[in-house]
Amino acid sequence: MTANLVAAGHQVKGYDLNPEACIAAKEHGVEIVGSIAEAVQRSDAVFTMLPKGEHVRSVYEGHDGIWAHATAQTLLLDSSTVDIETSRFCHEGSLERGLKFVDAPVSGGISGAAAATLAFMVGGIPEHTAEAVEHIKPLAGKTIVAGGATTGIAAKICNNMMLFIDLMASAEGSQLAEKLGLDPKVFWEIASVSSGRSWAQQTWYPVPGVIDTSAANNNFDATFRVDLARKDVGLALDAGEMTGVKLPAATLAREHFDALIAEGLGDKDCSLIVKNVTPDGTVAGYTQEKK
Repeated sequence: MTANLVAAGHQVKGYDLNPEACIAAKEHGVEIVGSIAEAVQRSDAVFTMLPKGEHVRSVYEGHDGIWAHATAQTLLLDSSTVDIETSRFCHEGSLERGLKFVDAPVSGGISGAAAATLAFMVGGIPEHTAEAVEHIKPLAGKTIVAGGATTGIAAKICNNMMLFIDLMASAEGSQLAEKLGLDPKVFWEIASVSSGRSWAQQTWYPVPGVIDTSAANNNFDATFRVDLARKDVGLALDAGEMTGVKLPAATLAREHFDALIAEGLGDKDCSLIVKNVTPDGTVAGYTQEKK
């Protein structure tokens, strides 16, 4: 994403605790700085994208945090997938300090980030979301203003829940089709022009040798980690409890991810849930690694 901002002519500063991420960004023209303060100072816009709500809160708060160094001219955009409460915390805390903030989560995965075709869901005050759309253009295939504060993250939580439910369908359908004697590629082609088609089926199909973007081609090395998928579906279930909406399919998805985490596979790709539906727990494309 930072590479695409650089390619669009922006001067981009980056800060990350992961040295490998910094090296990769620097190779694409990002100026790596040594603190949050350096990243925020004299910046027109500040993007954050972090694993969990606690991480987002930690980079906003404190004497070294974003709030301490942003100005009224700086637009703050959080593209993390977090709980509604954390997003509201960022909105309210920014407003209290006279700062501009939008929640701006994304969908589209690693491939969408690389190709600048991500879908952004943006929530906030109208004049702030309008400004955000302009900053997002180099990263996005589609940007939709969802509404007011926290509506972007609400849309993201609901969308990811649907994604993992679709992923369960691909896992079960792919394995049943194989056991019934269908060629995996042929069945995938049939589903692709039939009612079984979905983004998960098109992009994360959990069978090796069918589509290039499947983690099954690479021993299910993560394109989207199990533990992060578990976090996201947990956010949906928390929202379900808050609203009273019953989410049985999302509950089943959580059980799939919990089972893999219990096996020590939290760092593998979330499509490895296919392992849970096979008769003996083995699946094409996956070889158990020695820990």
